Amino acid sequence: MHDAPAGIEELVAELEGIAQRMREGQLEQGEAAAMVERCAELANRIGGQLEREARASASGEQPGQEQLL
Repeated sequence: MHDAPAGIEELVAELEGIAQRMREGQLEQGEAAAMVERCAELANRIGGQLEREARASASGEQPGQEQLL
């Protein structure tokens, strides 16, 4: 379901949507727990993507570009 690579913007949008549903307070306990787990997963993926982009920037590479030897 969520295995396809997604851009940071898409992941953040999903995270924001989940946060909004949780703020509404109309979730059952099991659904809320599942959403908390999903939020952790999304935050981990966002952090990983940001880290990869930061490493690429530090090395002078642009994401999606190959280095020529």
